[in-house]
Formats: sequence, structure tokens, C-alpha cells
Amino acid sequence: MPSNELLALILIVALGLGFDFINGFHDTANAIATSVATRVLSPGQAVLMAAVLNVAGALTGTAVASTVGKGIIPTEVATQELVVAALLSAIAWNLITWWFGIPSSSSHALVFSIVGAGIASAGSDVIIVGGVTKVLKGMVYSPLLGFLGAFLILFGLLWAFARSRPRLVNRIFGKLQIGSAAFMAFSHGGNDAQKT
Repeated sequence: MPSNELLALILIVALGLGFDFINGFHDTANAIATSVATRVLSPGQAVLMAAVLNVAGALTGTAVASTVGKGIIPTEVATQELVVAALLSAIAWNLITWWFGIPSSSSHALVFSIVGAGIASAGSDVIIVGGVTKVLKGMVYSPLLGFLGAFLILFGLLWAFARSRPRLVNRIFGKLQIGSAAFMAFSHGGNDAQKT
């Protein structure tokens, strides 16, 4: 008969894989949707590209894992029960936001599920403020910089291609769209693997 610790570990691994799977259909579609909608890639090609590049991305770096694993709560507070509670909470949030079509971040769902489970388990004193502040800064600055950067790039592209033939523009931007989707799938895979 397996010990309680082994059963808890098996449950955590199963929940981690479940979170990763749900995160995949929750977030990865955003990376390939435009390529399929504009018919640059067929749905099969886009899914294959996303799958291959998610795996390739999963084999790179550990920066996200370091923040999630050590920068939110101390490792000695992260009991098996706390990890189970955090994963269940993040999975529930991802499914709710997916079902209702609410755009949300699986990464932030997991981080703040850990925060909530840490507070419930050991009180607010266990939260590592620097790690949570880093995540909060990313939540604020990333969209602002993204909107500003996209706005500037859009006007630069409109200016650069204003007199170009539509066929040339479609050919160039079709290839760039595939490259963008590939980059998003690759980076998404790396972040997913590190979170779980």
C-alpha cells in the first residue's frame, strides 16, 4: 500500500499535468488564431507548429520557475496540501475564464493561487513581497508597453507600406505572421513548463 506522501505526490503531478493541459488550450490558441483566421496556415499546420514549438520552448530556461517556485512564498511553507490547493484554484479559474471567454493569464492565476493558499495556510507574513511586486509590475507595465509598441509599429508599417501592392504586402506579412505565431508558441511552451 503506497504511503500518503506518495499518493499526495501523484496527485500533485496529475494536477500539474492537468493545469498544463488546460493552460495549453486556454493560452496557446491566442498564438495561432490569427494565422488560421487569415488562412496563412491551415488549422492542422498551426496546431502542429504550436505543439512542436511548445515542446521546444519547454526545454529552455528557468526564470519563470525561479519566481514561481521561490519568489512568492518560502519553500518551507509550500506543503503538498498548499500546492494541491493552489493548482486546484488555478485550474478552476482557467476553466471559468475559458468558458465565459474572459481573457486572463494562466501564469497570474497560478501565482496568485499560491499567494492565496500561502495566506490561508500560514498568514500574510509568509508572502515574499519582492516576488509579488515583480509579478504585479509585469501585469501593469507589460500591457502598457505592448499597446504603445504596437501603436508605434502600426503607424510605422502604415507609412512604410502605404503605396505597396496588396499582393506583396500579403506575401510579406503572411510569412511574418507565421514567424510571430511560432515565437509565441515557443515562448508560451517555455513559460508553461517552468510554471509546472
